[in-house]
Amino acid sequence: MQQQKKTSKCMLEIEKSLYSKGYSKIVGIDEAGRGPLAGPVVAAAVIFPIDIKPFIFRDSKKLSPKERERLFHQIKENAVSVGIGIVDSTVIDRINIYNATKLAMERALEDLKTDYDYIITDYVRFDPYPHISVKKADEKSLSVAAASIIAKVIRDRIMEEFSKVYPHSFDRHKGYPTKLHREEIMKYGLTPIHRKSFNTGIQHRLEL
Repeated sequence: MQQQKKTSKCMLEIEKSLYSKGYSKIVGIDEAGRGPLAGPVVAAAVIFPIDIKPFIFRDSKKLSPKERERLFHQIKENAVSVGIGIVDSTVIDRINIYNATKLAMERALEDLKTDYDYIITDYVRFDPYPHISVKKADEKSLSVAAASIIAKVIRDRIMEEFSKVYPHSFDRHKGYPTKLHREEIMKYGLTPIHRKSFNTGIQHRLEL
């Protein structure tokens, strides 16, 4: 219980600092899917009311799919607004993953359909928007932790749908460079959702 109280304080650390400076509509933004070999990068933006009590205490990657789904619905119920931004693999190949991530973040902001005062990002510079970029922000900001969960759940759902279209087990590895995924690339080749700019070594082996 003591540990949870300590974590509760940490999870609003950045928001409280910004509230004390006069900001009230704080947006947390995070993404899922920067590292995979296939599929989109998905960003989410979340605004909570100023009196929100922490209810997320772990990084989204340390949560089970069932826990993420439960929290996904809890976030949607408690948030003032939630925005989603998606950038597909063809755009990632054209503008690179860093720029595609920022584009997804911009789209998530636009999808909020409400105004905001300030943004918290998880160690991503987001000029010219008014923001603070914090390392491991998902461990210090409730809104960023929530955005991380929303982005992860949405992206996982997209990859699960792709697994019904292509022979790759996207429902299992979600496009990440696992042993299974690499074996499937060798067996089935690259699909239209693979990031061609990420796969030069594998493509070379396929050509041989």
